[in-house]
Amino acid sequence: MKRNSIKTPLIASLLTLSLASGLAMVTAQAAEISHDTVMVGGQAMLPAKDIIDNAVNSADHTTLVAAVKAAGLVQTFKGKGPFTVFAPVNSAFAALPAGTVDTLLKPENKATLSHILSYHVVAGKLDMMELAKRIQAGGGKAELTTVAGGKLWGMMNGPHNIQIKDEKGGVADITTYDVYQSNGVIQVIDKVLLPKS
Repeated sequence: MKRNSIKTPLIASLLTLSLASGLAMVTAQAAEISHDTVMVGGQAMLPAKDIIDNAVNSADHTTLVAAVKAAGLVQTFKGKGPFTVFAPVNSAFAALPAGTVDTLLKPENKATLSHILSYHVVAGKLDMMELAKRIQAGGGKAELTTVAGGKLWGMMNGPHNIQIKDEKGGVADITTYDVYQSNGVIQVIDKVLLPKS
């Protein structure tokens, strides 16, 4: 009886210490994942990280990340910004004509790939509210100038859906809004945007 009475407080103390330690870890993780955190590709996109450091963790953006690396744009996307990146998911690249992505990833096509990827980037931090405000101010359409020098147009498709139109007339839906980064914001889209030239 005496032996058990010694063990019980010891076990209770160890359990309390273990629970407290576990709670501290969960609290630390929760502090890192703020209310601004969005899940993309099964991973938390942390606002304290930059566009590239978040994108490499998204299972939905492996093609985009490979393209950014092949185009030599990693340091650009890690730049101070702020940037708004309209980020196509893997299925958007897969929907391009057969062989397009493989051809673009070849070293001899680096300039073309860089131009297409830069066409998906706009200077400034354009979250959903800002895009909607610009669309309203533009009478239903907001013209955006990309860092590639081309034009994109934002349009409302219902009260809670924004579409982005490219120079070739293609239209992409924003499927995940306002993925905040330390150097801007990602708007996930379901199609690859194509410049006129």
